[in-house]
Amino acid sequence: MKAILVIIVIGITLFRCKEKTSEKKEIQEKIKFNQYLADELKKMAEVDQIAAYIPQGKYKEMTSEQWNSFKDSVFTTHQKRLKQIFDEYGFVGFDLAGEEGSKNFWLIVQHSDHNPDFQKEILEKMIIEVEKGNAEPSNYGLLLDRVNLNTGKPQIYGTQVDYNFDIAQAFTKKLADSGNVNKRRKSIGLEPIEEYLNQMTRMNADF
Repeated sequence: MKAILVIIVIGITLFRCKEKTSEKKEIQEKIKFNQYLADELKKMAEVDQIAAYIPQGKYKEMTSEQWNSFKDSVFTTHQKRLKQIFDEYGFVGFDLAGEEGSKNFWLIVQHSDHNPDFQKEILEKMIIEVEKGNAEPSNYGLLLDRVNLNTGKPQIYGTQVDYNFDIAQAFTKKLADSGNVNKRRKSIGLEPIEEYLNQMTRMNADF
């Protein structure tokens, strides 16, 4: 009877060791730097930035309808590709694609407003990487505010703004607990809200 128990215990121990080895191998494979992915995200982000702002260069020749169609096409196509990347790797952190690659992944998610459920799905995985030091906290704050507004909730960090053309001043969209917003902003490495709004005001003035 004792011999049988010893065999069972040894079997369980070997199984657990094999299971842990398998998990470790899976993690190691996941965090291997992927230059091809980093390059792909860089190219996608370059196009994303064109679509995210007012028409420049040859795009000024487009009609409003053509420009809107171009933007929708870019954001929709990119979001579908990001979904494939996300399903395979999870949130793209520094380890997988470098700081620039991780930022580019986040940036394109940030502009996927047509699919807030997708943004929320990314957000839930991004916070895990932020806590591990594998993603940028301030970018998490920007995405959280975006998701909150896109799902009818007030933002937390005041990163999403609108612009009052009558007084030429940027102002925050719906914001929770505005009195403590600077404490929250500081906790993720953002400047005070007053400085941020002044920056946004100058940016709008340039346009």
